[in-house]
Amino acid sequence: MSHATIEDAAPRTGVRVHVQKLGTALSNMVMPNIAAFIAWGLITALFIEQGWLQGIFSQLKDPDGWVAKIGGWGAYDGAGIVGPMITFLLPILIGYTGGRMIHGNRGAVVGAIATVGVVTGADVPMFLGAMIMGPLGGWCMKKLDALWEGKIRPGFEMLVDNFSAGILGMILAIFGFFGIGPIVSAFTRAAGNAVDFLVENNMLPLTSILIEPAKVLFLNNAINHGVLTPLGTTQALETGKSILFLLEANPGPGLGLLLAYMVFGRGVARASAPGAAIIQFFGGIHEIYFPYVLMKPKLIIATILGGMTGVFINVLFGSGLRAPAAPGSIIAVYAQTAGGSFLGVTLSVLGAAGVSFAVASLLLKTDRASDEPDLAAATAEMEAMKGRKSSVAGTLVAESAGPIKSIVFACDAGMGSSAMGASVLRRKIQQAGFGDVKVTNSAISNLTDNYDLVVSHRDLTARARQRTGSAVHVSVDDFMGSPRYDEIVEQLKRTNGTDDAAPAIAPAEEVAEPTTDDVLPPSSVVLGGTARTAADAIDEAGALLVAAGAVEQAYVDAMHERESSVSTYMGNGLAIPHGTNEAKDCIRRTGLSFVRYAEPIDWNGKPAEFVVGIAGAGKDHMALLTRIAQVFLKPDEVARLRQATTAEEIKAILMAS
Repeated sequence: MSHATIEDAAPRTGVRVHVQKLGTALSNMVMPNIAAFIAWGLITALFIEQGWLQGIFSQLKDPDGWVAKIGGWGAYDGAGIVGPMITFLLPILIGYTGGRMIHGNRGAVVGAIATVGVVTGADVPMFLGAMIMGPLGGWCMKKLDALWEGKIRPGFEMLVDNFSAGILGMILAIFGFFGIGPIVSAFTRAAGNAVDFLVENNMLPLTSILIEPAKVLFLNNAINHGVLTPLGTTQALETGKSILFLLEANPGPGLGLLLAYMVFGRGVARASAPGAAIIQFFGGIHEIYFPYVLMKPKLIIATILGGMTGVFINVLFGSGLRAPAAPGSIIAVYAQTAGGSFLGVTLSVLGAAGVSFAVASLLLKTDRASDEPDLAAATAEMEAMKGRKSSVAGTLVAESAGPIKSIVFACDAGMGSSAMGASVLRRKIQQAGFGDVKVTNSAISNLTDNYDLVVSHRDLTARARQRTGSAVHVSVDDFMGSPRYDEIVEQLKRTNGTDDAAPAIAPAEEVAEPTTDDVLPPSSVVLGGTARTAADAIDEAGALLVAAGAVEQAYVDAMHERESSVSTYMGNGLAIPHGTNEAKDCIRRTGLSFVRYAEPIDWNGKPAEFVVGIAGAGKDHMALLTRIAQVFLKPDEVARLRQATTAEEIKAILMAS
């Protein structure tokens, strides 16, 4: 069996990881607003003097022109719509998104207010300032809210919330205007001067020595969104285009590499290269060629030389894009190509692909290695570096795994998250007709290396892999409705084949069911939770378990410890906080608590409307967890939980057969 890994994320350490996290944060602020960048790029192409409609807008500027006579627009500045968009709209959108990432809507509003400070206090488009002030505003708002959480007298919540956000926004806007704005402006000018120096001395192609390896190591987001996009937009505002948008987005180097594999590669790599080339060139998903480089790291030379060729041609022709091309598809590149740059851009893509193909072909043809390169292992390495599962790269190795007969869902304690996830996954697999595939759950500390496939939360995958190195690993961050479950079913169809003899629903594992009144007494059901944060919700659910005599107080501390290592958010509005494996001695008997919140709680960025505290003394809670999982997979049942008015109704819904 291939030891491939399909994962959403794995904890990593080191400088590279911090740079990756920074790049991811920058990307998460920019990518949701790419549509605004595209709109700005198209408007730029229409309205600036060098734009497509320059003839019409020359009439707009002429007081005696026919347009002015018809509409009285003689004083209209054709580029007037371009400047406000790049100066105000785009940075404020980025700041709003950054604040929202940290502290929801309140953080978004304060982040936007703070961004206005740096926007108005600078003489250049303030993208970098927005990337600083947006998250800073969200973070400050989050900390400020925490100071008086639960201490506000009833009826004064809205007053305090609004004035605290307004006053904080004012302070941060002033700070941005006088402090951050001038600093970022100076940095932007210095970075721009450095780029100008490279251009004037014909050294810009050397940036590929940094950019191409950075792409494979997933450090490109920090470079692209942190430096190239801000500098490129400033340059595009002045000249109508920027070559900087093409330094990373050029699909030529990756295309040339994949074409070389199509001709001179071997085995799975050669067979999968054509499909990867289509996805990379037309879909713009560059990461799909990264495993091909990782299989033979010396091929990075081909992408570097290809990238340098593309940059050189663009410098030679003076070509550029009006706005970022995201994703890096040839379609997106052409959509943002400035007028008069189509020839240069086309030749840069073809030249980059040609050089990359020639160098990679030479390296592959002269390669003395006799073993077929392990594309699955390279994909796993690439996904581990990326920090999350690659849906496109995973298609390259889907056929390489052997039959899967045993699956284990592993978590830290082996009771709450893993039990719930295993229940959902087991039903999906059984409904697909693979009744012979055994799905269990386990604590990571109890894993043995005899499973075919291991499912775990993305923050625990590295630990699980240490104990089960021979298994395929799948990481999830949504235990209830993760798309990874459907991918596992598809994987079973490819590796196991269709088992017509298997029952549609295999008999469930027999477990002893405790009395529901013992596990979930009415006193442990709260229909109007008062917590406003995930930490307070854990305290609220844990206190109910303590009051019911199910656990000792120390178990609540273990619930917080568990949450600090990996989120217990299940999906579909459900969180099931529970203790660590080491805290099982604090459990007196199996118990559940149920808390419903009128306003969803921000649970590590996900909305938790229902919190079910869990303390499992043995396997007797498995049947109850299975029932809860099935309830939250049905929208109608979740709606009933929202509308229930008594603890008895809640119990009837959760404990129904």
